Amino acid sequence: MSGQKSNEMLAAVYKKTGDARDVVVVRSVRRPEVGAGQVRVKVAFSGINPTDVKIRKGPTQRQIDGFQIPHMDGSGTIDAVGPGVDLTRIGQRVWVHLAAHESRWGTAAEWTVVAQHRAIPLPDEVPFELAATLGVPAVTAANCLLGDGPIAGQDVLVAGGAGAVGSCAVQLAHWQGARVAATVSGEAKAEMARLAGADLVVNYREADAVRQVQAWSSNVARIVELDLSANLDLDLAVSMPGTSIVTYAVDGEDPVLPIRRLMTAGVSLRFMLLYTLPAPVLAAAVDVVSAALLAAALQLPPVQLFALTDTVSAHEAQEAGPLGRILIDLS
Repeated sequence: MSGQKSNEMLAAVYKKTGDARDVVVVRSVRRPEVGAGQVRVKVAFSGINPTDVKIRKGPTQRQIDGFQIPHMDGSGTIDAVGPGVDLTRIGQRVWVHLAAHESRWGTAAEWTVVAQHRAIPLPDEVPFELAATLGVPAVTAANCLLGDGPIAGQDVLVAGGAGAVGSCAVQLAHWQGARVAATVSGEAKAEMARLAGADLVVNYREADAVRQVQAWSSNVARIVELDLSANLDLDLAVSMPGTSIVTYAVDGEDPVLPIRRLMTAGVSLRFMLLYTLPAPVLAAAVDVVSAALLAAALQLPPVQLFALTDTVSAHEAQEAGPLGRILIDLS
């Protein structure tokens, strides 16, 4: 950036919540310094998730500390470490998760600062683009799938199998030795779910969607759910006693739970939010994602790249419901 001081950086910021075009600006801000237990990352790619635009729009009512740089996920190289961090981490390639959680330093900037445990070593063979799509989606998927025990040899149903979390869940379940069915809303998304490794792909809008899943399995053990209100009838129809339905997202009105049907079905409901997972549980899910990367079990989804200066358009593309992922390219 012409005229930019050596201790400054370019970042997307907002000082109040609202529509992206009304509140997000890209400008020079002071580059963050590292504190105790922290690392500074020169960002290569910043990943956008639905949670990022929801936070920016304001329904979560988060307090803004002067300004907020958005985006939880990203990838890059550590260029500075704080007291208590091993100096050998300088120069390490990493993927970053939860950067903007309880911090102003999200990844939509040339640098970000995070606690050292939120910058995860990245194998040399894994591209930065793939690394920036992990974080929220892959760690959420890992907890949904494995938080209630192993799934090897079991049947798993993933709602929204072409979405960010859903695609990761299909890939991780396949890698863990489960059979995987995925629901989608159209043929383009169906192809994405198949490429991710789904054994069965069902368009949930079809009249016989339930029958298709029932014909595939009478022993669905785990259901990864993104819209419990819309999908609970299908979930219960394909469940068995002991099935665990894990829901990680909510849109619209809260569902009215049919308590008697749930009791009769013998299922368990678990609700998870990445930001409130106990530290050991979160760390276990991160470890699963790291192991999957080493096993080459996660693939790069289709991506749309935007420049940092075009962050507003990137947010609008995310809100439009992309087929694949939206990344800010700072490489």
